[in-house]
Amino acid sequence: MNYDPIKKTLGRLFNHSPFSRKVFYHLLDILLLRTWHVHKALRHFSRNKPAAGISVLDAGSGFGQYTYYLARKHPEWIILALDVKTEEIEACNVFFNQAGLSNTRFKVGDLTEFTQEKAFDLILSVDVMEHIKDDKQVFRNFYKSLKDGGMLLISTPSDQGGSDVHDPEQESFIGEHVRDGYGKQEIEEKLKHAGFGKIITQYTYGAPGKISWRLSMKYPILILGVSKWFLPLLPFYYLLVMPFSLLLNAMDVRQTHKTGTGLMVKAFKLNSDQL
Repeated sequence: MNYDPIKKTLGRLFNHSPFSRKVFYHLLDILLLRTWHVHKALRHFSRNKPAAGISVLDAGSGFGQYTYYLARKHPEWIILALDVKTEEIEACNVFFNQAGLSNTRFKVGDLTEFTQEKAFDLILSVDVMEHIKDDKQVFRNFYKSLKDGGMLLISTPSDQGGSDVHDPEQESFIGEHVRDGYGKQEIEEKLKHAGFGKIITQYTYGAPGKISWRLSMKYPILILGVSKWFLPLLPFYYLLVMPFSLLLNAMDVRQTHKTGTGLMVKAFKLNSDQL
């Protein structure tokens, strides 16, 4: 299924005012389990970090919800958000200016070409790498763009059922993906080849997360894929399923999973003292 048209519809629906955009971000924070995992990792990264002087690249910023989270939580950090979709970048620039978040800048750019030598303390890439064929070049660019001691944080589907693919003959649930998911060893080897010296990889979307994803994301997307006229019915659907989905999300974030349909990867650019 190509869900880009559905994303565009939702983005335009909530882009009428700064208030509706904030509501949209809040809904994404609640609904998307990956957001729960990413926020947890970002809170861990920010511990013992200075209030000012931290530079961040949101690599593949999409709707801008992670930039919004960081910009509000760390107003003295400087954030550059990059995406290939001009429409998304323009909408984010308008909203962030209206919201008075002057520590952010959105820019159209291709991650296979973008580098800023030793510019960032943190690079965030959420649900992006599964869309990019030349991932090795992107990882090299990320490494060059990180400061010594900086961290790359990746959230992406795994090869254990990511993109809802469970056998070689099955097609990806998400038509825009160029790969169904990464294996732990595969992504670690690619990151090491790019230069990263320390890599921590953990599964997300374990047993609780898989159920929550189907309830909160897969089934609604399938319904909207039939017709956008089902959109007014979604609030009633979520009223029924959200208590169960939120409980499952909390369980997934708190547990360590031996396998899962998602991967959370932390890759560090070691400085000379750490080598």
